Amino acid sequence: MSNQWPTEKVGAVLRRSDVSITPVADTEYREITVRLWGKGVVERGRVGGAALSGRRFVARAGQFIVSRIDARNGATGLVPPSLDGALVTNDFPLFDLNVNRLDPTFFEWLCRTPSFVALCQRASEGSTNRVRLKEDRFMALDLSLPSLEDQVQIVAQIEDVSNRIRMVKSVRRDEGVEIGHMLSGAFWRIAKDAPKRFMRDVAPLIRRSVAVAPESLYPELGIRSFGNGTFHKPALTGLEIGGKRIFRIEPGDLLFSNVFAWEGAIAVATEEDSGRFGSHRFITCVPKPTLASAEFLRFYFLTSEGLELIGKASPGGAGRNRTLGISALERIPVPVPSLEQQHWFTDLLAQVSKLQKLQEETSAELDALLSSVLSRAFAGKL
Repeated sequence: MSNQWPTEKVGAVLRRSDVSITPVADTEYREITVRLWGKGVVERGRVGGAALSGRRFVARAGQFIVSRIDARNGATGLVPPSLDGALVTNDFPLFDLNVNRLDPTFFEWLCRTPSFVALCQRASEGSTNRVRLKEDRFMALDLSLPSLEDQVQIVAQIEDVSNRIRMVKSVRRDEGVEIGHMLSGAFWRIAKDAPKRFMRDVAPLIRRSVAVAPESLYPELGIRSFGNGTFHKPALTGLEIGGKRIFRIEPGDLLFSNVFAWEGAIAVATEEDSGRFGSHRFITCVPKPTLASAEFLRFYFLTSEGLELIGKASPGGAGRNRTLGISALERIPVPVPSLEQQHWFTDLLAQVSKLQKLQEETSAELDALLSSVLSRAFAGKL
């Protein structure tokens, strides 16, 4: 915050709200939580009054809310109109704004800046797992504030940039939807009338067993749900692995998480995944090079038709009770168009992947631009 602006004590512009109720057993209430790093104030869920013990504080639209535990991690913000009347515990104190000195939108942007998070960190104390915002210390801190007129002007400049960034991201999202439709159309053009063969004949299960040495390190691989690829887990020692079985992963393997395949935890191992290991919960299939492409099969299993087949092969309840059976997977019929057609589609996927990576980089640059604008705005340099 600019040292050229006059200062006010936080307690001069924020006043604690103590409006509370005792929940009624047969009434449903909304609860609030605050995301880290200024990501918003959102509904945690809905709960019956019978499940709520003691009094609860009533949040009103426009109030400042802070998480005592995570204020030091940017968990602050303003209550949106959609959550007016929702309830919070004493771990989420609420404050009314002095609108004669503080423009609400200015303050909402200010809360997202590193300088404001630093204030919250200065007002927090405790041991590693019990750090809490100390309200009296927070209220005694100095806050640099320009005049209300200047606050309104600063907000206008910030929101001009923010709106432009939002428009660009909206266009990017629309492009992503169109690309998804294009890929789906291209896939089904070659897969719709293609002959089908069982997975066991097209991409049989292959597990490369590992003799675990107690002192050796084994970097593990994970599979994200919803078709979001693989990720790297920390390495485990042989002692930590103990008697569990692990298997070596090779680039090009078609991977299924046997507990979350039903929600799209299906991926193809990349070159960056080379040298990593999967647990016994991995099903590793290797397409026969004369029949199929791993990326083509992955795309199929992430279509609604493919996920339906995976779901039927994963009996049980929700979550970890739904396990993809190896025999059931082997009996799933998959479309097998010509290799030429599959390679054409795989090349198309690669081109789209490059475009998506460029869009992700652009999005990160836009986020950095907004962060830079905020820093300049609250340093008095706009």
